[in-house]
Amino acid sequence: MPNIKSAIKRVKTSEKRRLRNASQKSALRTSVKAVDNAIQSSDAEQAQAALIEATKKLDKAVTKGLIHKNAAARKKSRLAKQINKLAK
Repeated sequence: MPNIKSAIKRVKTSEKRRLRNASQKSALRTSVKAVDNAIQSSDAEQAQAALIEATKKLDKAVTKGLIHKNAAARKKSRLAKQINKLAK
């Protein structure tokens, strides 16, 4: 445990951020899985709605610095590609 006051504060704030980031990343993964599950069940409407939600969460994660913008773009593209294939 650090002895210096600023180091003690840094430990506290970094722990808060770690927990918040973990929670947001978990919610992000859950929303992406919801899209995958809708695609697996061949429900185009539900998949489209889930894709919109996942896209919002991916974009939010980019602005918060949780994931890289190219990673988010890649995930959105792959999900949209699967949904388009499902719609045909």
